[in-house]
Amino acid sequence: MASSKLLASALRQTLLSKFTTTHHVRPLSTAAAAAVAADYHEDTDGITMKGVKISGRPLYLDVQATSPVDPRVLDAMLPFYLSRYGNPHSRTHLFGWESENAVEAARSQVASLIGASPKEIIFTSGATESNNISVKGVLHFYKDKKRHVITTQTEHKCVLDSCRHLQQEGFEVTYLPVKSDGIIDLDQLRSAIRPDTGLVSVMAVNNEIGVIQPMEEIGQICKEFNVPFHTDAAQALGKIPVDVEKWNVSLMSLSGHKIYGPKGVGALYLRRRPRIRVEPQMNGGGQERGLRSGTVPTPLVVGMGAACELAQMEMQYDEKRIKSLQERLLNGVREKLDGVVVNGSEERRYAGNLNLSFAYVEGESLLMGLKEVAVSSGSACTSASLEPSYVLRALGVDEDMAHTSIRFGIGRFTTEAEIDRAVALTVHQVEKLREMSPLYEMVKEGINIKDIQWSQH
Repeated sequence: MASSKLLASALRQTLLSKFTTTHHVRPLSTAAAAAVAADYHEDTDGITMKGVKISGRPLYLDVQATSPVDPRVLDAMLPFYLSRYGNPHSRTHLFGWESENAVEAARSQVASLIGASPKEIIFTSGATESNNISVKGVLHFYKDKKRHVITTQTEHKCVLDSCRHLQQEGFEVTYLPVKSDGIIDLDQLRSAIRPDTGLVSVMAVNNEIGVIQPMEEIGQICKEFNVPFHTDAAQALGKIPVDVEKWNVSLMSLSGHKIYGPKGVGALYLRRRPRIRVEPQMNGGGQERGLRSGTVPTPLVVGMGAACELAQMEMQYDEKRIKSLQERLLNGVREKLDGVVVNGSEERRYAGNLNLSFAYVEGESLLMGLKEVAVSSGSACTSASLEPSYVLRALGVDEDMAHTSIRFGIGRFTTEAEIDRAVALTVHQVEKLREMSPLYEMVKEGINIKDIQWSQH
């Protein structure tokens, strides 16, 4: 134990000294690391990467994409990298036993946060895998009787792609529209359910616009029709109260790196009573009750468990603090800019996700001008696309406004100083771009742009 603590301390000191004293990234032994090093240059004048030069590391306001690992989570994980490195499925010696105990303790920590039994938690590589197991696994298992899925147009891409995969296999999918505030119409959900409906899948907190769906009401409708209810709760876990009994969910997808835990680990909640069955999507050694074969990554699982325990203790404090920071950001921007629209319901939303559109501004130019603030125009999974967000289009947002949307993600470690700096940079960049916009000049002169009949030359 003492040796592992000394080793961990030495490792920390080494990493700390490299980060504080080294300005150039040293070439590393692997080709991938060397390629990154060649593309990244830091000196006294700032940082250059991918052709972009900025004065220093940006403010991080993209917590929906991923969150930093809480130092307390890292402390919990380190022993399982350095000294307790046994395979949790090795049943013949101490190394395996202590890893197995750690995995089961983490299973209890995850279950406690959502009001479930530890026996209902299956560890996976992340919410994407959990969504695939849920959507494909349920329909494949019940394929003789159930051939229909209901989901929404604003789901995460992995749920939508899983549904498209089922359509190619001959299943039918209903994609429910959402209202202009991003919330589904419960009457439309009720009328969409058929005798052969095998699953309803609705995301709890939307990853792009942060709106919270009426989970209890959806769960009640599913219970009434005896249809399994799945929810992608990656953005809800640890941020809003989650209760599998109150919500009446049969399956729930969870992610570690959205709640200050490590990347590469997630979980699937699978109800035992009434029992829901899925067909495994991966074959192997039969780990995780045969539903997710492969060696359970003990350090990652321990990290996810620790992150869930911390979230349970600090959720109320985090929520209060993040709400005040969100108000500071929104009020700061609105005080100095007109034509700012909050995308999605302002009442039914998670405060840490603020998606704003800025009228009369070209979106890509705004993002490029905000390189000192790490923000995104939507989901990290679709950020490479120049198409406007399909989530915003589902809300009925005009294409020009959808192109100017920025998602600000506020988290546990965000400071007031960072919010104030983000407000100043955003206001400056929007004002600068509007000065160059002939459309904004016309609006200031009282011309209604929508009434203009544009002609081609």
